[in-house]
This record gives sequence, C-alpha cells and structure tokens, in this order.
Amino acid sequence: MSIYTEHGYYNRDDYLKDLAAETGVPLYVVETIADLLGPNEDFDGLVSALEDYELFSD
Repeated sequence: MSIYTEHGYYNRDDYLKDLAAETGVPLYVVETIADLLGPNEDFDGLVSALEDYELFSD
C-alpha cells in the first residue's frame, strides 16, 4: 500500500489532480511544483507551497 492509497487516492496523479481542484491552482502548476519538490514533500511542502502560491498569485 502506498502513501497515496493510505490517504484515499489511487496514486500520485490522482492526489495531484485532487489537490489542484481543492486549491484552485492549475494542475500544471501543481505538477511543476510537485516535480521540483519530489514525492517526499507531497503531503507537507507541496501543500505549503500551494498555499503560498495562492497568496501571491493575485
């Protein structure tokens, strides 16, 4: 079982799509930041980075 299935997602792609939908950040931005940070940061650093993106993207 992967960390993604433990959190109710099919895989990393499913998680990233859901995260994009939840935050309103475009999927390509979520994927780019996720690729830069790596999978180890998906549930911590990525979420923080997307919160920062939302604050500064207006």
